[in-house]
Amino acid sequence: MVIAWRVMYLMRLGRICPDLPAELIFDPLEWKSSYGLLDKKIPKKVPTLNAVLRNLATLGGFLGRKSDGDPGAKSIWIGFQRIQDCVYGIQMARKLKGVF
Repeated sequence: MVIAWRVMYLMRLGRICPDLPAELIFDPLEWKSSYGLLDKKIPKKVPTLNAVLRNLATLGGFLGRKSDGDPGAKSIWIGFQRIQDCVYGIQMARKLKGVF
């Protein structure tokens, strides 16, 4: 339920306030992972909420064509799952750095 609430919140906030800095909503590891998984260059400045949501939606299957409109809850949710898996992997790699 909490994840569904966050996905809907992100979707609505991205439509109402797309120019907010992404770090207000996302952890730096989350928004940087969204760029890394898409093989995009990680920006030096914090990107906008809209840019990160588009990355999440792209990871979730959103094509982003002119006539597609804004990304929906399902594509954001699937992309968010991929980001969370990536973040978990990075955290585990940091934890196990000297083990192997």
